[in-house]
Amino acid sequence: MQLIVRKKYLDELIELYGTPDIKVITGIRRSGKSVLLQEFVTYLQSLEEPINIVMINLQELEFDYLLEYHALHKYILDQYKEGMTNVLLIDEVQLCPQFELAINSIYAKGIYDIYITGSNAFLLSSDLATLFTGRTMEIKVYPFSFMEYLTYYEITDGYDDAFDQYVRTGGMPGAYVYKTEDRQYDYVRDVYSTILVRDLVEKYKIRNKSEFTNISEFMMDNIGNLLSPNNISKTLNNDRSEITRKTVSKYIGYLENAFLFYEAKRYDLKGKKYLANNSKYYLCDSSFRYAVNGTRNMDFGRVYENIVYLELRRRGYEVYVGKLYKREVDFVAKKREAQIYIQVSDNISDEKTFEREHSPLLAIRDAYPKMIIARTHHETYDYQGVQVVDICRWLRE
Repeated sequence: MQLIVRKKYLDELIELYGTPDIKVITGIRRSGKSVLLQEFVTYLQSLEEPINIVMINLQELEFDYLLEYHALHKYILDQYKEGMTNVLLIDEVQLCPQFELAINSIYAKGIYDIYITGSNAFLLSSDLATLFTGRTMEIKVYPFSFMEYLTYYEITDGYDDAFDQYVRTGGMPGAYVYKTEDRQYDYVRDVYSTILVRDLVEKYKIRNKSEFTNISEFMMDNIGNLLSPNNISKTLNNDRSEITRKTVSKYIGYLENAFLFYEAKRYDLKGKKYLANNSKYYLCDSSFRYAVNGTRNMDFGRVYENIVYLELRRRGYEVYVGKLYKREVDFVAKKREAQIYIQVSDNISDEKTFEREHSPLLAIRDAYPKMIIARTHHETYDYQGVQVVDICRWLRE
């Protein structure tokens, strides 16, 4: 398998190098966290300073005896070298039960710069503050962006064809070693099954696995639609399933914990407040939708929306769904003082479609940038103060 340097994430680790925080790399299973750790080790080895690198991958058989936290703790202390910068990197840390006791003890001694990765259901963003007594910094890793896809395949022209293929096969790097789309979808389906069964069903002791799977697949089919635990339970109950709103809410939380879905809450643009009822949910990668639910309904508009949502997250934005009276703006993207309003569409060549996408943006009266991202195949242009951008070009910026 070809490896590429994921510069954005590597730069984050380099920026945090030497800080006293526990650095925790999170992201969906098989998104490249382990490879990122190896890239960081290569960087450390290139530095002209005395560094003692202690790298432990708990999936490897040679570290099998460290799957007990006292043994892990002793090994780390034994590897310490006086007079050097000591860096500790542990991959798949959750395989050691009560690993946090060993990590917290090492952290308290102040002798190591600590970096860890783990399977997400066992190492959740929401759990970091309670797991570790020290301060943590989270590096969030996503599947490959379109730019990383181009880098992997060394594509320097024919971007439109490459984008069409990226839309179908997505950004799960482990799938790229397979030559056919069917084999790539087989790989993604296996990753999905592992997340549902090993990470979630087992961890949370979910008794009705089919009910849990139905909710996940329903959400995949409805990316970009407003959903709530109440309307999901009503829809599934109409299909002769008996599931409560409370159970649906709990299951959605589990799926978010594993980074399979991300929630985009609604934001009232007039009242300047967040709305509690109904949200949109987006997949961590569009390939899961096609691999699990099939390609009969490609629904490019919703998939483009999903791709734009993820790219905004990669670029460091908080992303919400905008509401202005009875109109909706696909995304309100915020980063510090910056804010952008975005509509996403498959094809805006039809006048009615263009009006539908354009009019909600014109109704917003503030001076923040406004943008329509669509499959235009044209250069960016301005229409009444709204930038109209081709999605393939926008992703390459």
